[in-house]
Amino acid sequence: MAAWGTMSVTRAEYWDGQAAGYDRTTAFLEPRLFAPARRWIAERVSGRTLEVGVGTGANLPYYGDRATDVTIADVSPAMLRAAAARAKEVGVPVRLVEADSAHLDLPDGSFDTVVSTFSMCCVVDELAVLRELARVLRPGGRLLMADHVESSARLGRGVQRVLDRVTPERAGEHHRRRPLLLLDAAGLVLVETTASRWRLVEQLAATR
Repeated sequence: MAAWGTMSVTRAEYWDGQAAGYDRTTAFLEPRLFAPARRWIAERVSGRTLEVGVGTGANLPYYGDRATDVTIADVSPAMLRAAAARAKEVGVPVRLVEADSAHLDLPDGSFDTVVSTFSMCCVVDELAVLRELARVLRPGGRLLMADHVESSARLGRGVQRVLDRVTPERAGEHHRRRPLLLLDAAGLVLVETTASRWRLVEQLAATR
């Protein structure tokens, strides 16, 4: 969950400090909101796959044998190490890339699938990240995303506004974004979308 565009070292250090306890802090929400979205994403993964903002690697157990070649990227070295350990546990061979998701030192058009889950809420520049993910995606390949986004319910939006105010600035969290609305500007075309009740979590598939 640590992936920023044009981010400060302070945020990388913040997520390094969160890595050891991150799974515990999300344990309540994981089966209720996050896991269904992860399954939806994993069912659509195919071929050479890049996952950015991999965090502790919570998506990896869902991949199975759908991805033939997996690269995982995160700006936080501690998160990346945790993800690598989980990949080993579940038997998914991975290549590690320590990188800001807005500046990936990877070739153009090199992946069949690019995955981003619960990390766009933390980036500085959403559009810059989306354009970078489109760049490394091959023509016809798929971008798969899931995130907590601006709720469709008034009460939900009210709670999100409060969370935006009280969340530590160094965490870089935003609770009312919707990456789906920026796809066109990033040169991407939406092909499929779904969301949880009250649109607390939204998933999408897009193509370049």
